[in-house]
Amino acid sequence: MERLDKLLAATGKWSRKEAKALIKAGRVRVEDRLPKGPEDKVEEGSLVTVDGRPIFTEKYVYLMLHKPAGVISATQDAKEKTVLDLLPKDLRRKDLFPVGRLDKDTEGLLLLTNDGALAHALLAPGRHVDKVYYTKVDGDLEEDDVAAFAEGITLGDGTVCLPAGLDLISEREALVTLREGKYHQVKRMLASRGKPVVYLKRLGMGKLKLDPTLPAGAWRPLTPEELADLGR
Repeated sequence: MERLDKLLAATGKWSRKEAKALIKAGRVRVEDRLPKGPEDKVEEGSLVTVDGRPIFTEKYVYLMLHKPAGVISATQDAKEKTVLDLLPKDLRRKDLFPVGRLDKDTEGLLLLTNDGALAHALLAPGRHVDKVYYTKVDGDLEEDDVAAFAEGITLGDGTVCLPAGLDLISEREALVTLREGKYHQVKRMLASRGKPVVYLKRLGMGKLKLDPTLPAGAWRPLTPEELADLGR
């Protein structure tokens, strides 16, 4: 339980004094009820709105982002636009970070959270969480490529990649399923087959799938069903 004024101030949008003024002005509701005052205690996860807009009150935040090309998977950078720059200021103050990374020119699913335990569960090498990508390549994909992926590819620098899935959609399109996350892995594996990647988009990470209605650059909180799939 947390004082309502303190909870609002913790979002970074208002000072404690401003939060008290909002509450006294009747602009704040908790579960669609007017609070008695700034000292009211609010349970974590309660629906709190200011002027009808929901405010995040949970300890942990889980967001699905459709990462666009041209944005880097980092929390801050002096020169480049980061995935956190796509969020409103109140969410940037929640210590969020991307779970894993996508290359600057790669689009698709990116989970943003402040739950370190979940990030470890999804990224730990021993967990072998499937990551699914849609790709277009320069060159014709063949069954020999499918077999090579299934066997496991050794890259030119000696890096050994675990067996992976390559499901052909057309001669130049495929779904790639990895169970690890080496540096530029999809691009390097396909380049080793003489089929350089010209477009790459992550569609899934474990049970979490990219919402097909979410446009590039947009984000939304995970649904209760998605959280349950992640064990949250």
